[in-house]
Amino acid sequence: MENKKAHKLIDKILANLETSGINNDTLITDLKELRAFALEEQIPLVVKVLRLTYEHIEVNDTFLIPIPDDDPIEDEDGGVIDNKDDSVNPVESLMYLVALLKDLKNKMNVMDLGEYRNALLA
Repeated sequence: MENKKAHKLIDKILANLETSGINNDTLITDLKELRAFALEEQIPLVVKVLRLTYEHIEVNDTFLIPIPDDDPIEDEDGGVIDNKDDSVNPVESLMYLVALLKDLKNKMNVMDLGEYRNALLA
């Protein structure tokens, strides 16, 4: 996102998550405010991900979506090493999602946001 106020809000959300975890009232308000910036900048993927995120938190009182998987790691014989961690750290995953919003010119960030969108819709 390009807006400096949006970047400050992203930093605020990340700081709040780091210090106090998922505080639903403040977090949902901040995510809705951040979504307004995405609407202004006309970034449909971010608008949708933010809406789905705060709706998910409202329903579940936490964030149950894991960080998207990295590409599979191959061993020396060409076999795939299972690098998937099935545990979900709600704060870590949500911090990762919010941090992705800082650089939407990075294609990997956009791809991960798409994976979050798909997981939230599932």
